[in-house]
Amino acid sequence: MKTISITVIFTLLLPLAIFAQDNTNSIEINVTNIKIDDGTIRIGLYKGEENFYRKTYKSIAVKAKKDSLTVTLDDIPNGTYAISLFHDKNDNKKLDTNFFKIPKEPYGTSNNAKGSFGPPSWEDAKFSVSEQKVSQTIKL
Repeated sequence: MKTISITVIFTLLLPLAIFAQDNTNSIEINVTNIKIDDGTIRIGLYKGEENFYRKTYKSIAVKAKKDSLTVTLDDIPNGTYAISLFHDKNDNKKLDTNFFKIPKEPYGTSNNAKGSFGPPSWEDAKFSVSEQKVSQTIKL
């Protein structure tokens, strides 16, 4: 009887474990063109257009490393995302801008999207996560 109970429980829980594995992915972010070792690279992952530039789904800050660095975000469910990042050279935790709100620190967006007269749009920066590992290379 005990063996039957364990077998039934295992049979019922196995599909849940498989489903959970299929829906968790990772995003590998390669940041290139980092000019100096000083400061921090601040990365924001946004889920959905309504959150873009407003509310990060995940964020991470890593010490800048001249030339390039790679960061991996784990446990990302399937969906549509965008990444925005910047090199916080003076470690004040914000993107410094001039009087006209033009960034004074290097920045980048997924798909290397560029904005015209403003930040890149969601449409240009979005990408789909439905595979176990997705890569984005972003040039500052």
